[in-house]
Amino acid sequence: MDVGKLLLDKGKYNEAAIPYRRALEGYKKELGVQHPHTLTSVSNLASVLQDQGKYDEAEKLNRQALEGREKKLGVQHPDTLASVNNLALVLQAQGKYDEVEKLNRRALEGRKKELGVQHPHTLTSVSNLASVLQYQGKYDEAEKLHQRALEGREKELGVRHPDTLTSVYYLAHLLHTLRSYTEAAELYQRACDGYAQQLGSQHPTTVACYEHFAAIQQKVVQGRSVGGESVPSGR
Repeated sequence: MDVGKLLLDKGKYNEAAIPYRRALEGYKKELGVQHPHTLTSVSNLASVLQDQGKYDEAEKLNRQALEGREKKLGVQHPDTLASVNNLALVLQAQGKYDEVEKLNRRALEGRKKELGVQHPHTLTSVSNLASVLQYQGKYDEAEKLHQRALEGREKELGVRHPDTLTSVYYLAHLLHTLRSYTEAAELYQRACDGYAQQLGSQHPTTVACYEHFAAIQQKVVQGRSVGGESVPSGR
């Protein structure tokens, strides 16, 4: 039984870190610091620390995992590319967008070559690159990549899969930012309805989605007096 994962699933991040640290120490002692299982344990602990908001330590461990995997597995190995992705995520949480963009492009190119353009992991890299470009204000390329991720996930995973709904949500948020209110509202409603069905109406992601949907409805209502657009009704 993976006690750490059970605690993570319950949102008990502080408690989850304890078994993950214990596992890492055990792997280092029994297998060595460069063994693939040890490096996986390093990566797992880094993810827990990121969930706790301990970004400095998480970044350090993600760099350790990446360097170790590059050396033991090669730069194009799927586990190495996963470490590239993980490092990008913790750096994005710290606002280090230039390095994040470089890492996401590396992960995307590597996954396209190793896994194929329609593999779910490749589509995750497409989505991650789109997100950091959006943060940087590179909206045209971000929109194209969000559309690409959405279309790929609809085809590979289905229209109701949580990852597909995430792409719907991300594209809606970008269009909201660009003030394309009608299209954004339609996408928000699709994402909200899907999240409510798949995750439940009280799930934090569902609640956040409905809050964004309500906000865009308010924007449009305010704009109607000057020729604003209508949007679908909410729940």
